[in-house]
Amino acid sequence: MEQMSVAVIGAGIAGLAFAAALDRAGIDFHVYEQTERLAEVGAGVQLAPNATRLLHRLGLREELRAVAVVPQAIEMSRWDDGTLLQSTTLGEVCRDRFGAPYYTLHRADLHSALLSLVPPGRVHLGARCVAVEQSADTARLRLSDGRTVVAQLVVGADGIHSAVREQLVADSPRYSGQMIYRGLVAAERVPHLLTGPRVRLWLGPDQHCVCYPVSSGRQVSFGATVTGSHWREESWSARGSVADLAAAYAGWHEDVTRLIGAATSVSRWALHDRASIERLSSGRVAVIGDAAHPMLPFQAQGANQAIEDAVALAVCLAQAGPAHLGTALHRYDRIRLSRTGQIQAQSRRNAKSFHLADGEVQRRRDAAARTSTGLDQHQWLFGYDAEQAAVESATAVRSIESPRSGRS
Repeated sequence: MEQMSVAVIGAGIAGLAFAAALDRAGIDFHVYEQTERLAEVGAGVQLAPNATRLLHRLGLREELRAVAVVPQAIEMSRWDDGTLLQSTTLGEVCRDRFGAPYYTLHRADLHSALLSLVPPGRVHLGARCVAVEQSADTARLRLSDGRTVVAQLVVGADGIHSAVREQLVADSPRYSGQMIYRGLVAAERVPHLLTGPRVRLWLGPDQHCVCYPVSSGRQVSFGATVTGSHWREESWSARGSVADLAAAYAGWHEDVTRLIGAATSVSRWALHDRASIERLSSGRVAVIGDAAHPMLPFQAQGANQAIEDAVALAVCLAQAGPAHLGTALHRYDRIRLSRTGQIQAQSRRNAKSFHLADGEVQRRRDAAARTSTGLDQHQWLFGYDAEQAAVESATAVRSIESPRSGRS
């Protein structure tokens, strides 16, 4: 039987999750990463049940349990007096309802766990993609060092500045008008935030702050947005000023100002996304994660959707086989486009609703938040099973293409 070969561009969360899913499916692959050393920088990440159930199936149940925190709730509060606007119960209630937990963890811990699933020799460092060329039956990947890689399929997991995406659409990142500071604080420096593990958000005019415990509770990760900066470089590693951040949040609730005051360093970058696109594949090229649908972080679903993409595409490829690659990619488009587009749009809406100026519209938002506190509103998001959707899609295609059983 002919073996499928896949070249994966990028060894971030999306690329490694896809590599792990390909390995589970028995599909030959190699991952090409432009950096010389693998290290997932940044701060925290929230993993909802729609992603953790997939990671558990890939074999990371115990690894995640060892490094993650299970928050008991997501709480949204006012920026100035800390009035609680909404509390959504998580913990065991969430796990029991959706069959998988809600986790908060350090991005580096997630990255390391995913890397442990990839066989040695499959990730190639210092391998920057400069061009992708296609023919009828292969894709040719050109690397910056002059090497050429030939595969049946090239999958771009190379982030918001994806070179592979150029095969699908001519567009560029869109600046949101907001910048975010991220940081990590030792838990003992902010005991007022650790009375129970929670994801906490404070919403205010033009900006908001979010924090949650990571690293088995040893650290608190936070992200705080500001507006009006002309600085638009997108970077995980650009240094920021704690003093500038503190000044931007002067007058906010003391829980926020004490959190920022406990930080010794912060990183910053401008927040971008891209417009939704009409297809995630073309010929022998496909994209996943931020290369496919870069999102603003206001729905906390970027990493989750990358993991969904990775598992769904691997299932589509495994079930169709190399002889039906076009069918597999068509199914991937059909499964993922509507869902990721919906979540992208919600992230953009949250960018506005989180940052309303005090007034009548803000009061209506707060009143609505108080009446929607349960997990029912998250069923569409947390209850979704990307792997099951891919399997069911294949079954539906076969039932259409094959005669009914029992007919002569």
